[in-house]
Amino acid sequence: MFQPVKIAPSILSADFMNLQRDIEAIQAGGAGYVHVDVMDGHFVPNLTMGVPVVKQLKKITDMPLDVHLMISNPLEQLPWFLEAGADIVTVHAEAAAGYQLERAVEMIHAAGAKAAASVKPHTPVEVLAPVMAQLDMVLIMSVEPGFSGQSYIEGSERKVARTVELARAVGAAPLIEVDGGIGVKTAPLVAAAGADVLVCGSAVCGADDSAAAIAQVTQAAEAARAAALASKEA
Repeated sequence: MFQPVKIAPSILSADFMNLQRDIEAIQAGGAGYVHVDVMDGHFVPNLTMGVPVVKQLKKITDMPLDVHLMISNPLEQLPWFLEAGADIVTVHAEAAAGYQLERAVEMIHAAGAKAAASVKPHTPVEVLAPVMAQLDMVLIMSVEPGFSGQSYIEGSERKVARTVELARAVGAAPLIEVDGGIGVKTAPLVAAAGADVLVCGSAVCGADDSAAAIAQVTQAAEAARAAALASKEA
């Protein structure tokens, strides 16, 4: 929480016929992570990439692979993505409730990766309380998962702020990631509330100059973060 803001471009918005080119461009542009959206067509109404893509990405970049599992059976598939080289794996609380979420976090850590948990817009972040102290990152969805290019859901920054409160209450400090409709106008909202990692799809991978887009979003977010922290100290 309140770490230097990093951008995690979502390759769902990249050009898959020139994926290596796009990966190299975002790395040169200062991206902190590669965000990989895995959708199974069941948990969400879309079907995207899987294990083979993660394996290939591992060969062409040393940026951490931030693998977001939007799938119905995460406990079954976790070993596949961990073996493929995922550095951070996010499991949805809606797909792995209670003990299953605890088990998922254990499996991810046992493989030497970082564990993250996510909630959809209408799921209260309080459901993550039992594992909050064990999480390396919390992913707040600011759109309904399933498709890129959606508009930011107003008020999502309040959920970010609530996540900060819950984490502090248990003495934890996970990174807070936000995914959905993040760009120059919305990045300041979530960064001021405590978001550290911003997933940008079309705002970066769909831009003519991805490096410039990363710089613009980062600067807007950092300025809002600094202002928010200054007001609290005043």
